[in-house]
Amino acid sequence: MIEVNELTKRYGKATAVNGLTFTVRPGHVTGFLGPNGAGKSTTLRMLLGLTEPTSGTATIDGHPFRDHPRGLRHAGALLDAHDVHGGRSAVTYLSALARSNGIPRRRVDEVLEEVGLAPAARRRIGGFSLGMKQRLGIATALLGDPPVLLFDEPVNGLDPEGVRWVRGLFRRLAAEGRTVFVSSHLMSEMQNTAEHLIVIGRGELIADESVAEFAARGTRQRVTVRTPDPTALAAVLEAEGASVQPDDSVADAEEWLTVSGLSAARIGELASHHRIVLLELATRTASLEEAFMELTADSVEYLAGESR
Repeated sequence: MIEVNELTKRYGKATAVNGLTFTVRPGHVTGFLGPNGAGKSTTLRMLLGLTEPTSGTATIDGHPFRDHPRGLRHAGALLDAHDVHGGRSAVTYLSALARSNGIPRRRVDEVLEEVGLAPAARRRIGGFSLGMKQRLGIATALLGDPPVLLFDEPVNGLDPEGVRWVRGLFRRLAAEGRTVFVSSHLMSEMQNTAEHLIVIGRGELIADESVAEFAARGTRQRVTVRTPDPTALAAVLEAEGASVQPDDSVADAEEWLTVSGLSAARIGELASHHRIVLLELATRTASLEEAFMELTADSVEYLAGESR
């Protein structure tokens, strides 16, 4: 289990993490989300003892990671796939880590096979693609067969097959009762992989809840409706207090409307009463990306173009 309590990190006058408190429990894939500059990487580095907190604590199973004698057998992590000596081979690099952490040599071959790098085991890491380096980083995290695993942007550079493999790997690790903590800016990956979310902005906690709960509270419910008479329907719905917009995201866009402020059932009733034909009517559930953009809008450090 990972526990963060009132964790704060300041660099001079700048505050990277501010009074952060949360718990990551075993048996689940927990996503760690936030805009660029939110403090995610700083938090992970403090959890692993690579950065000293200004105040507060960050522990793994009740102890600071750097004080734990089991090292990589206690917690494994992928923080930066590029942070590897390019002149070494994958097998040499992992073998050195295994020796220094009291891990059997056979684990090197096992994890290289598991991440799909066995054929490239004796190639120099400097010649690896980004996707191969990501796989090597995941192998490093798995090397000690630890109960706690932390990953920072693990799907960067992976092809579609690799992304699908990582999703399955994380789910399997969590099903085995491990604590799996995944930092990412890719909402689609979190929606497909995580069960619980920790969301931060400007170093502070925004949400600590399930993926479904986060999506549901972040965005108002909307209804999409298709009709051959959108002008008449829009007038009727707006008279009832609804907000109505054309839906340009679909084919035959001139027949589609997006409605908020009324339920699908009420829209159907009004259309029937005014003898307006409806071809399609559906409630649109909020996406994780929509909720994230709405709830972190005030926490984005750099805005470009029309986003301002």
